[in-house]
Amino acid sequence: MTVDHFLTYLQHEKRYSPHTVQSYRTDLIQFGDFMLQTFELQINDAAYVHIRDYMVWLMEEGTAESSIGRKLSALRSFCKYLVREGVVQSSPMALVKAPKAPKRLPVFVDDEKLDMLLDSEVFFNEGFSSVRDRLVIEALFGTGIRLSELLTLKESDVNFYDSNIRVLGKRNKERIVPISKPLEDQLRNYIALKTLQNFDNKTESLFVTDKGEAAYPKLIYRIVQRYLSFVSTQDKKSPHVLRHSYATSLLNRGADLNAIKELLGHASLAATQVYTHNSVERLKSIYKQAHPKA
Repeated sequence: MTVDHFLTYLQHEKRYSPHTVQSYRTDLIQFGDFMLQTFELQINDAAYVHIRDYMVWLMEEGTAESSIGRKLSALRSFCKYLVREGVVQSSPMALVKAPKAPKRLPVFVDDEKLDMLLDSEVFFNEGFSSVRDRLVIEALFGTGIRLSELLTLKESDVNFYDSNIRVLGKRNKERIVPISKPLEDQLRNYIALKTLQNFDNKTESLFVTDKGEAAYPKLIYRIVQRYLSFVSTQDKKSPHVLRHSYATSLLNRGADLNAIKELLGHASLAATQVYTHNSVERLKSIYKQAHPKA
């Protein structure tokens, strides 16, 4: 049983995203190389002692706890698959515990700063590139969608009648996300302007490059980093920061946690609960500033 069989299973049966499948591939190849070079064994022959030594090696190499946890998670899924296929009788991962990674609060940008950016006429103009860039920021902050979801949006996914967009999330799960009136107006303006460009190539993608080709991850990263640098001095400036900002903003304004979970497309409530920590920290800050005994 090869790693390739497992990856095919993830892609076609579990419907994992290409990015996730590639991450699993990288992690499993690394462990396979470790097994071969250290013990002269194949990955399928791994036992608990081999995995324990692998963890020690990763720590000695200075690998972060979170990365070790991810690598072990990939290995755990692979071993579970081997048991399912009858290749091994039991998983060598049964007794393995990943090192505890320190909890990191999601990084977000304050509403006021994003409002100042998006409402200002200083940073944007009426040109196609500028209108697109503004819409990228507005869409990420206004809907909380992931980068991969933004890139797969089509014009046909925008429902102006019901004021929502159809989003294809992880494992091809579809969800409907409402959009605000300002975002709806910007979408109309952008689509009309995009049509006027008369691009030679026709793509279904909603977001395109200056040449009319489908937008790609690095372009969106550059757009987000450029414009967030105008209003924020924090080191992390990525599309996911705007997703965190969306969720934090909703929670701070009293939105139900289950509703936020559905809007974000989280599989479990545990993934959404991380935003409650930001809310608590904000309340603590307000308390320290406002209470006479703080």
